[in-house]
Amino acid sequence: MGHPFPIREIARQAGLSEATVDRVLNGRGGVRESTAQEVHRAIADLDRQRTQVRLVGRTFMVDIVMQAPERFSTAVRAALEAELPSLHPAVVRSRFHFRETGPAGELVAVLDRIGRRGSQGVILKAPDVPEVTAAVGRLAAAGVPVVTLVTDLPASARAGYVGSDNRAAGATAAYLMGQWLGDRPGNVLTSLSSGFFRNEEEREMGFRSAMRARQPGRVLVEIAEGQGLDATQYDLVRAALDRDPDIRAVYSIGGGNIATLRAFEDAGRECAVFVAHDLDHDNTRLLRERRLSAVLHHDLRHDLREACRIVMRAHGALPPAGPTLPSAIQVVTPYNIPATPTG
Repeated sequence: MGHPFPIREIARQAGLSEATVDRVLNGRGGVRESTAQEVHRAIADLDRQRTQVRLVGRTFMVDIVMQAPERFSTAVRAALEAELPSLHPAVVRSRFHFRETGPAGELVAVLDRIGRRGSQGVILKAPDVPEVTAAVGRLAAAGVPVVTLVTDLPASARAGYVGSDNRAAGATAAYLMGQWLGDRPGNVLTSLSSGFFRNEEEREMGFRSAMRARQPGRVLVEIAEGQGLDATQYDLVRAALDRDPDIRAVYSIGGGNIATLRAFEDAGRECAVFVAHDLDHDNTRLLRERRLSAVLHHDLRHDLREACRIVMRAHGALPPAGPTLPSAIQVVTPYNIPATPTG
């Protein structure tokens, strides 16, 4: 039978002599049928364990590069560190490069520095702009696989994307919004942290399309470029409320929800429905306080586990697999909050 294992390894697995294994493999006879079966079972065991054997003693240095508010990057760090034991027998070490905002050139400089220094892989959350796409191409050319997290760079040379189907997430938000608002009048404020993150753009398109189909008369008021930061988000929301007295609900695509709620309170306005994304610490607290209607969440631990596996596959340490499926979208209410924000 064909197999990739040396006789010595098969003999050690079966607990037999190399001579006996050699006779079985070459059909020379003089071996009991039960002994021959032990040899074949040993080969089957080695084949099943081949992935583990390839991983033993392997260390993968992975860089996590993110442009995101601190509350989200903290959740990502916690999720990755919680998943590291599940990746054994491989050892994954991580370096974190987090920034809340700034020009794309600074992010590109980080990626190029990683390329010069060397890395087994990069997990990246970044805006979808040409200079970042080019930097991903340089990393790929240098043999450093890049996995996009939460928001994709589909035109880049990235090795894979992990995260939810963002159009479906936006449509889900529209469904919930329509169910809760019903026939009540009122406009909906949609809030993006930046127009350059593809995930936010796709969520907004999914939301707008589903709202147009379900409630075509409902006016959507968009604000953007608050970077998900409370300091900038407050002014944007307050200005929108001052301009439009009919805003009654919020779909928060990019975060900054504490500031959004404070703007409503300071304006003396009620927010009848508030749908947000991601169970970071802020949103978990707001949900428990019943200040958010629902949070659309996906399991960050699952995403980061899969991202590490894509890196390992790129280095031949795991067998090839089919396309990575989108993460499941969880609708979290005050009554079904997971035990931990990272899932």
